[in-house]
Amino acid sequence: MRSSEFSHASWGKSSYSNDGGNGACVEVAGLVGRVAMRDSKDPTGVALAFPRAQWHAFLTSVRAGELA
Repeated sequence: MRSSEFSHASWGKSSYSNDGGNGACVEVAGLVGRVAMRDSKDPTGVALAFPRAQWHAFLTSVRAGELA
């Protein structure tokens, strides 16, 4: 989906986000029943949207070190 389809969304970056000078950050936005993610360098580009349950499963796996 194009990020423009989420123009009503409030996008934000994690307080842990540090691009290391290369601009490599993502932004997320909470939507009704979904979570969207986009490249912060291309806010009008493509955005991925996930059902909230899948997003939370992904975060749980990352926090557990399963996706390292």
